[in-house]
Amino acid sequence: MHFARPFFFVVFGGTLALTVLQLTLTSFTQGSLPTACAPLSAEGGFDSSQTVAFWNNKQIDVIPSVLVETRSDRTVLGDSSSEKWIEIDLSEQKLTAHQGDSIFLTTLISSGLSNKTPTGEYTIWYKIASTKMEGGNKLNGSYYYLPNVPFSMFFKGDYGIHGTYWHNNFGNPMSHGCVNTPTDMARRIFYWADPKLPEGKLLVRATDANPGTRVVIHD
Repeated sequence: MHFARPFFFVVFGGTLALTVLQLTLTSFTQGSLPTACAPLSAEGGFDSSQTVAFWNNKQIDVIPSVLVETRSDRTVLGDSSSEKWIEIDLSEQKLTAHQGDSIFLTTLISSGLSNKTPTGEYTIWYKIASTKMEGGNKLNGSYYYLPNVPFSMFFKGDYGIHGTYWHNNFGNPMSHGCVNTPTDMARRIFYWADPKLPEGKLLVRATDANPGTRVVIHD
């Protein structure tokens, strides 16, 4: 009988340790999963207080000031009622914005590297002029903290197309799942693509009355 209490604590202690181990492993595994580019900002404006960024655990000391255009700068030349759709060719690392039978623009991109950009057909469900993104994992060197990511257009959950200030290696997969584009190209696509941005707003969510532009991604 005098062994009952120690045995209980041994069993209880072992169970508790196993539970903690399971929770730790679960947290580590979840923390290692790629999360694409989830937007963390709610306002959509440029935050001048953010002066440091991290990309794959490496600090970026200077963030260029990506200013959101005024109303007069938002005019899209050649815009019409013709069908718009965005084609992303992962094998060629190229984005083409189509409008009817013509091409609005073509640009090199950087799609997902370890977390591949998903193929398929989607529509832009959310646009935000400037947002903060954070994810990856410090243990495997994939951590990123990127304030003021410009001209983001999300087409599947937190997978999106956006401007890029932390690298210039377009034409090669580089991202955590999103479609990195040169910022000047992202700006043009942002104001060209639907849903249309309401007057005076820096973000918009697609609705039945204001649907998003179709995005087709293929290898």
